[in-house]
Amino acid sequence: MLATPAQQLGVELRLLAEAADSAAAQVIPDTVVGDYRDLPTLRAFARGLDAVTFDHEHVPSEHLQALAADGVPARPGPHALLYAQDKLAMRRRLAADPADGGIGVPCPAFAEVAGPSEVAALADQTGWPVVLKTARGGYDGKGVWKVEGPEDPALAAALQVAADTGVRLLAEEYVDFARELSALAVRSPSGQAVAYPVVQSVQRDGICHEVVAPAPGLTDEQALAAQRIALTIARDLDVTGILAVELFETREGDVLVNELAMRPHNTGHWSIEGAVTSQFENHVRAVLDLPLGSPRPRQPWTVMVNLLGRDLPELHSAYRHVFARDPRLKVHLYGKAVRPGRKIGHVTAYGPDLEQVVLRARHAAAYLVGEIDE
Repeated sequence: MLATPAQQLGVELRLLAEAADSAAAQVIPDTVVGDYRDLPTLRAFARGLDAVTFDHEHVPSEHLQALAADGVPARPGPHALLYAQDKLAMRRRLAADPADGGIGVPCPAFAEVAGPSEVAALADQTGWPVVLKTARGGYDGKGVWKVEGPEDPALAAALQVAADTGVRLLAEEYVDFARELSALAVRSPSGQAVAYPVVQSVQRDGICHEVVAPAPGLTDEQALAAQRIALTIARDLDVTGILAVELFETREGDVLVNELAMRPHNTGHWSIEGAVTSQFENHVRAVLDLPLGSPRPRQPWTVMVNLLGRDLPELHSAYRHVFARDPRLKVHLYGKAVRPGRKIGHVTAYGPDLEQVVLRARHAAAYLVGEIDE
């Protein structure tokens, strides 16, 4: 999804892909197949580039430092990326007082834990249940356990994973939130930054299913507070490119920071059609330190619904129905093999009436994956 805006800007891309048939390799001609974890491969790939960026947070920071030493900057850089790679480092930096080198934004109560007694100690402060997370490596609900009490098998399962892998565990208070929000900001190396409208996201089993932009019912004060949090984190962590701040809105109307992502994010896909400048174009602009584009919405409401694979081998045969029914609909397929539960694309609808836009997007998504047949 970076390819189209990069081409429109006249920017040439080179891709390091895990396989020749990967989704991005299907649209970027200059593709090298290799393992990003192998430093010689990464160095050879990056030779001659102006900058490198990535679509996940798992690139080893020492590799990015080596590229910088070679004269090829990584954006975001390893000093910022640490806080998207390591949830404990992120929590400590975000929650700490600015006088102590922190950022001082609201977060759930948390603690690093290594055994049942430490989990129970946090629960004594916050109450059960608590949430356990691996400090590194988890995504889309993986590496996350909701623990209802000291005898819950999920506690033993999480501790066993930590023991087997050597990954540290983070325990957090369970937030009985009203809904989940996402605040996207984009920042360039020269310090220019803009914020997108705060959106509402619907998550099921740790996977994003639906995004509504802007978040319905959010007051101006709440929206500004969330945008201010995203812009402050981007500035204080020296982020380059897109920063997605996933938030909990509490039942009292406050917001707490859940997690960070330093890349174009699923909760920003609505912006391809819904914003003056998509998150992907602004990410390209930021990586190259070009002036950023406007993040303003084009329509009063934009709704994106993810397509999760079921048992249909392909989705193209459904195009005739969904496009004839809704000529304004936009469908994005990612070129991935269809398998149950996998994100394989998304649909976007937009317009002046929120209820109708939601119904249009949900109907198209359900028809495309075979949940309905009319």
